[in-house]
Amino acid sequence: MTEDSNTMTSHRPYLLRALYEWIADNGMTPHLLVDATRPHVQVPTHAVKDGRIVLNVAERAVASLQMSNDVISFSARFGGVSHAVSVPVSAVLAIYARETGQGMALPEDTLTDATDENDSAMETDANETAPAPLSVVPDEGAPGDGDDPHTPTPTPRRSGHLRIVK
Repeated sequence: MTEDSNTMTSHRPYLLRALYEWIADNGMTPHLLVDATRPHVQVPTHAVKDGRIVLNVAERAVASLQMSNDVISFSARFGGVSHAVSVPVSAVLAIYARETGQGMALPEDTLTDATDENDSAMETDANETAPAPLSVVPDEGAPGDGDDPHTPTPTPRRSGHLRIVK
């Protein structure tokens, strides 16, 4: 066997299609949580909050829904205005039913991550330097975890509380 025959395609589009069908078959409304900061995501920018957007992909809410192995595309109305939406499968963070919240946060896909890195590397200017990768910072312990057992632990401040009024 060659090395190429051991490489499998991404499992993300298959999970998305299966979960979409399961949610729709149960009469629920499928929603996608999308990272709108990823390359090649085409969504209305006014609907993006904190770099993310939730898309209702129910059959009654969209037109021409296509879920390929690479891209999810459809047409939908945002504020009464029709927009073409295109989302790479790698930008989908989760799919869930609006009514129950049941669904799945999609696992990272190493094959897709490598593709995204190549795409973003192509989009950067040759003179720019890549940012340093993030690293883990060791936990230095919480206050009161020190070696001195006599150090008083501060008591947490009480927030508002309810009072019964008759």
